[in-house]
Amino acid sequence: MATSAAANHSQMLEDYVVRTRGLTKIYVMGGEELHALDNVALDIKRGEYISIMGPSGSGKSTLFNMIGGLDKPTSGTVYINETDMAQLDAAELAWIRCRTVGYIFQTFNLIPVMTAIENVTLPMVFAGRTPDEQLQRGKELLELVGLGDRLYHRPSELSGGQQQRVAIARAFANDPAIILADEPTANLDLRTGKEIIELLRTLNEERGVTVISATHDLHMIDISDRVVWVRDGKIDKIEDRQSVDVKVGHVDWEDQYRPTN
Repeated sequence: MATSAAANHSQMLEDYVVRTRGLTKIYVMGGEELHALDNVALDIKRGEYISIMGPSGSGKSTLFNMIGGLDKPTSGTVYINETDMAQLDAAELAWIRCRTVGYIFQTFNLIPVMTAIENVTLPMVFAGRTPDEQLQRGKELLELVGLGDRLYHRPSELSGGQQQRVAIARAFANDPAIILADEPTANLDLRTGKEIIELLRTLNEERGVTVISATHDLHMIDISDRVVWVRDGKIDKIEDRQSVDVKVGHVDWEDQYRPTN
């Protein structure tokens, strides 16, 4: 009986790709402590599409950076595939970032002197793939995001939406388990932003990758499995998509954060 319970517990843990426990981040500014995150606990299932939402300064970007290993917590733990990130040395952390997590940023972060395919294949270089593997994989990914005819264009020769598509292709370069998208539509017009959102959802569904997005974009709600509302460094509430009631194009943050009994 005990063995069965242990097996069930193990299986339950395997269903989660990200878990945080007691996650706290404190900044000291002018002699005062600012709690950017305050004892955050969050479980994210494998294959989920999660949107982390909240007003500026709420802590959502800090939470995003902690999950991605881009910053270290003051206390608490982030588990990625049940690996305690706090116990990793610099080389092990770099390995996780390279092979397990793909990053998409609002400013695209493409290298200006590199072509689209060079930008996409760069993470594969660090992962040790051969040049032939890099080229084949890079072409496949750019075709997947609708840029099969833009392989050798540099970022300056691409529109904002096309640059973000290159960034998405790059994020998938090493078949990550998790995609972290930081305001992926912030610098795009409405139509292009919706296209990027739909592309991310399609890739999430077809490839089973977990997508975690820190965003202000309410259109994200339409495609998210769950929405994590953050306020004052804490998780205020977590809602399934069906239970979120907002008007597209407008959000009353005070309304969203009205305490619930």
